[in-house]
Amino acid sequence: MLCRGLSHLQSRFQNLLKRGVICQVLQMSNFKSLFPLAIHWHHTASKSMNCAWHQHEDHFELQCANTVMRFGYVWLRDHCRSASCYNSKTHQRSLDTASVDLYIKPKSIRLDETTFFFTWPDGHVTRYDLDWLMKNSYESQKQKVIQPRILWNAKIYQQAQVPSADFQHFLETNEGLKKFLQNFLLYGIAFVENVPPTQEHTEKLAERISLIRETIYGRMWYFTSDFSRGDTAYTKLALDRHTDTTYFQEPCGIQVFHCLKHEGTGGRTLLVDGFYAAQQVLQKAPEEFELLSKVPLKHEYIENVGECHNHMIGVGPVLNIYPWNKELYLIRYNNYDRAVINTVPYDIVHRWYTAHRTLTTELRKPENELWVKLKPGKVLFIDNWRVLHGREAFTGYRQLCGCYLTRDDILNTARLLGLQA
Repeated sequence: MLCRGLSHLQSRFQNLLKRGVICQVLQMSNFKSLFPLAIHWHHTASKSMNCAWHQHEDHFELQCANTVMRFGYVWLRDHCRSASCYNSKTHQRSLDTASVDLYIKPKSIRLDETTFFFTWPDGHVTRYDLDWLMKNSYESQKQKVIQPRILWNAKIYQQAQVPSADFQHFLETNEGLKKFLQNFLLYGIAFVENVPPTQEHTEKLAERISLIRETIYGRMWYFTSDFSRGDTAYTKLALDRHTDTTYFQEPCGIQVFHCLKHEGTGGRTLLVDGFYAAQQVLQKAPEEFELLSKVPLKHEYIENVGECHNHMIGVGPVLNIYPWNKELYLIRYNNYDRAVINTVPYDIVHRWYTAHRTLTTELRKPENELWVKLKPGKVLFIDNWRVLHGREAFTGYRQLCGCYLTRDDILNTARLLGLQA
């Protein structure tokens, strides 16, 4: 978007220049007094970009096309990438940030082609490439999405015909792993086929992309409807759509399901893209979306069954967004485990219930429901920060195994394979 804007600006500039309009504009606006230190139209990264910069009293300003970027001087000094300030081998800062004068100002600023040189009062010189400053400015980050996604309802996902990964190809090739992760990052769910129906092979599959997160349920869980834990999941009852471990301060990132055996009927798995539903709320009732992203709630898990004694509490809003670009990154939705609402003032409670009802209505629309019949050999990976899951009631003997994966490690694997995550 930025590059298109820059190209448009350059074309417009050239047309005005040919018509003699630019000179008049510069004279009328006293352009030199506006940018007294330097104006430099230059060529960088094989794209022609027109940028101007200005040294203000308390900050440095860079304008490219219609984007104005501002950098505080203490920020510029703190992010210096010289050998004495930054270890390029470990990618760690060496400079003691607390030692930098909070009111520091450069003695001089110089632009050489596409590199800025800031000379500080003690003589130290900091170099910044124009592209680096543009990429890392707050204004640029506001326009970027951290993780690209394809939001879906049942029809969108089915029409996409997202392929499942093959077990051996997944395990033995980076190409197979990368394709799987790409689909997982885009849709929040992904499948692996032809997996031997054992807990050991399921564990091997999970370890290919992440560390397994050990929780109060153990490392690998292996369960039937024997009510061995104080959770409705350990029954034959239907489960409404929800995200797991909302009662953890940091809910588990990824959930792995493998149905090893089912001798009976029913038991289909329900999947709903929570981000798709939230996007509908944002479009139809933005003030309710905002409320759901700000009101903190408690979710609670209390268990006293056999030798299992736990009391977990997690706190956070239903919708979690990055404050600088409003990108949704986590939905915490579980009506089973939501605790007493005592963190919301009286005058906001009713508004919150209204917003929650709006979101629930979207989540429960039949067109948003993707139903999948899990079977031996087919392993399902679910982004627990995005996709809600549930199941229909079932009869007979049903045996599942699975685990939770650490989100950081899956994203780490994806980035190492060249994916944006």
